[in-house]
Amino acid sequence: MAMNVVTLDQVVDTAMRLPPEQRDMLLEILRGRYIEARRREIAQDAQESLAAFRAGKLKRQSAEAVIEELRQTLEGME
Repeated sequence: MAMNVVTLDQVVDTAMRLPPEQRDMLLEILRGRYIEARRREIAQDAQESLAAFRAGKLKRQSAEAVIEELRQTLEGME
């Protein structure tokens, strides 16, 4: 089965040919779908983290320790 490949430029060009009100609708649809997909991803991450914690794979830490570890990680990325 041949798959049609559409480039981002083609999508944008097509979207720009829509009337302004339809472009607004498209933006709202895309924004809503992105938000929902992100929520599902965050929920899945949370479920996996809880399962790992309950299985003893994660240790308890204070908020200060977690923030410091995150700060060090971010500084190492610079």
